[in-house]
Amino acid sequence: MADANKGYRFTFGPWNLSAGADMFGPAVRKEIPFSRMIKLYKRLGFDGVQFHDDDVVPADWGAAETQRGVRRVKRMLDNEGLFCELVAPRLWEHPKTIDGAFTSNSASDRRYAIERSKRTIDIGRALGTKNLVLWLAREGTYIREAKDPVAAVGAIVDAINALLEYDPDVRILLEAKPNEPMDSSYLPTAAHMIGIAYRTADPSRVGVLIESAHAILAGLDPSEEMAYAIWHDKLWSVHLNDQNGLKFDEDKAFGSVDLRRAFNQVWVLERAGYGQNGECVGFDVKPMRTTKQADITKHLSNSRQFFLDLVDVVRSLDGERIEKLRRSRDYAELERYILGALMGRER
Repeated sequence: MADANKGYRFTFGPWNLSAGADMFGPAVRKEIPFSRMIKLYKRLGFDGVQFHDDDVVPADWGAAETQRGVRRVKRMLDNEGLFCELVAPRLWEHPKTIDGAFTSNSASDRRYAIERSKRTIDIGRALGTKNLVLWLAREGTYIREAKDPVAAVGAIVDAINALLEYDPDVRILLEAKPNEPMDSSYLPTAAHMIGIAYRTADPSRVGVLIESAHAILAGLDPSEEMAYAIWHDKLWSVHLNDQNGLKFDEDKAFGSVDLRRAFNQVWVLERAGYGQNGECVGFDVKPMRTTKQADITKHLSNSRQFFLDLVDVVRSLDGERIEKLRRSRDYAELERYILGALMGRER
């Protein structure tokens, strides 16, 4: 599959095969059993799996039961020729994290969040990955006065340091989002995350995962966030998808809303050599609520194919022609050239 993937490794998480429930309605499709889901990856051209901790084993299982459950999932991955890219603690759904996890006003709740994250590191290690993703979903507030926003930033750094100390090999990938489920997040962009990475005990082990839709919700072009993180050598994974405006997080198929914006992301990743150090192209996309059970994977195969098609466009462009247009500052002609390539009229 390496040649078909043009040198990239593709991943997604089990939550991308949803039953179609949303905030306005119940499930409309059957849940796919985990064992069957894992067997779909290779058929769709994907190489690895992203997990939440409770995708692997329930969060309330004891140590012995957890170890047995993780070994079972590792055997399933090995049997299918898959690897685990990353694991993330699902901190935003537990009753102890309704007021935030690392920034909760409750000290016992903050301890719970750190201990659960340590357990997630153990799960990841057993699955063969050093990558722990922290989506700080509820690290924010509905009203400014509810928490001390200055102390909250320090609390997040303290939590990261506790995890870095717990495992000397762990790599922590911070995933930013400006809103939802909170009204206002303390660290809303990748640049905020990179800023605090340098204040941790070991900045070399703290990077970012950038999701396209999250950048768009912040009013940014995802490719700008990606380029900034690449300059810092801190873009360690991506969640590619698309977003129709500044509203809730839609997780639409990559390239389905703005093809030019999707091209920008592939252009930056491809030209920067993203993936050559083992980084993966991950997708965080949901099937439409109207999708039939038989078509439950189309949004994933479409996203992967759109990405590969755009890689072909990027690689087909004439570098000397682009440099000449840059030197002459003929950006109108450069724009025409790029748009023509996207429409199949320039090769």
